[in-house]
Amino acid sequence: MIPSTPGLLAKDFIIARRPDKTYKIQTDKNHVRGYTADGLEAVTQAVYKAIMTERYRYVMYSWNYGVELQGLFGRPVTYVCPELKRRITEALLWDDRIQSVDGFVFDFPQKGVVHVSFTAHTIFGDVQAGREVTF
Repeated sequence: MIPSTPGLLAKDFIIARRPDKTYKIQTDKNHVRGYTADGLEAVTQAVYKAIMTERYRYVMYSWNYGVELQGLFGRPVTYVCPELKRRITEALLWDDRIQSVDGFVFDFPQKGVVHVSFTAHTIFGDVQAGREVTF
C-alpha cells in the first residue's frame, strides 16, 4: 500500500554511511583481537573473509555470503579457472564498497591445486587478494 500523505515521497533523504569498523582478524596468529579502522583496512578484511567462507555451509551467514568452491572438486582445470573467476567476482560484488574485481592470475603449484590472485577495486582503493583451491 502506498502512503497517502501528500509530499512524503517527494522529500529529500540523506543517506548516511555507517562506519566499517569491525573486529580485527589476525590471520598470521589465528586471533581475533581489537578493531579494524574504517576504510581500506576494513574492506581488505571483508574481501579475505568472503573468499575464505564457503557459501551455504554456515547457518549464521546469509546464502548471499561467501564463495562456492565445493562444486569444483574433481573438475578439469579448463572448467575450474573461469568458474573461480565468476564465483569470486559474484561473492565480492554483493558488498557495495567493492566496485569491480579483475586482474585474475592463475598459478598451478601442483596437480589438483590452483592458486588464484586478483585485484578488488573498492571505493577506498585497490585490494590485492588470493586464494589456493584444491580441485
